[in-house]
Amino acid sequence: MALSARLWRSLPSGRGIASGLRLSTGAAGSRGTCGPWRLGGSEVMGKPGAFRRSLLFSALSYLGFETYQVISRAAVVHATAKVSGVEEVLAQADYLYESGETEKLYQLLTQYKESEDAELLWRLARASRDVAQLSGTSAEEKKLLVYEALAYAKRALEKNESSFAAHKWYAICISDVGDYEGIKAKIANAYVIKEHFEKAIELNPKDATSIHLMGIWCYTFAEMPWYQRRIAKMLFATPPSSTYEEALGYFQRAEQVDPNFYSKNLLLLGKTYLKLHNRKLAAFWLVKARDYPAHTDQDRQIQTEAAQLLTGFSDKN
Repeated sequence: MALSARLWRSLPSGRGIASGLRLSTGAAGSRGTCGPWRLGGSEVMGKPGAFRRSLLFSALSYLGFETYQVISRAAVVHATAKVSGVEEVLAQADYLYESGETEKLYQLLTQYKESEDAELLWRLARASRDVAQLSGTSAEEKKLLVYEALAYAKRALEKNESSFAAHKWYAICISDVGDYEGIKAKIANAYVIKEHFEKAIELNPKDATSIHLMGIWCYTFAEMPWYQRRIAKMLFATPPSSTYEEALGYFQRAEQVDPNFYSKNLLLLGKTYLKLHNRKLAAFWLVKARDYPAHTDQDRQIQTEAAQLLTGFSDKN
């Protein structure tokens, strides 16, 4: 009962002066602002000694401010360089991903596995999972990579709960881990998986892959074998369930958002229509899946499956 799919596509600084000197600046290396820095002035009253002390304090305050400005400028430059560095890595990663360079992408991103950046971490989760899916990856290596991917996805979500991609990849990786933890854990995790896919769609309703994955979730529970349903009912008062109609709705919606974005969505449209006994539309989508340009091992596997289904389809005619 695999709920998995390879996805295509997913210091401010300022100064102010009031009542002496108030400075407000963004923390170096962060994307927010820290609290105000204050260098207080002194009211001059009465004695010459007080006046001299006032001048000295003002001079020291000014010197401190000048020093602060130098440090602040250096910090902003450093932070800008840091952000630019992250953006450059993300650009390289996206290029390698779109080019189908799975292993090169993984090698690039693992250099940054200690990063605190959610955008890097969810991409690393995706890359780890993609390497696990390669035909040349051994069973032992695959298991290690699946758990590694989950750890990266979890960290990405912890760093940014507003990232739709972090929610999406966390759900995918939980699903993959379920393959190693038995039917009870898999069914229990189904609720968590659905919750995160729904959150991903809420955060980005234009992400076709999140919508597609909700379709897979529905399709999986619609076709759950009777014995698994019985186990689910024994373990849970209200086990997860769905229908082929619900699955079809998500697959259609994904296709509307981004036509021909993913070969598996085409295949599952065809298979869902077969389940609903609409042979004409099933054939239409299976042909599109069979003829989809293959960029990955999975694309080629989908081409083969679609062709086999169409062959059986023809035999029945």
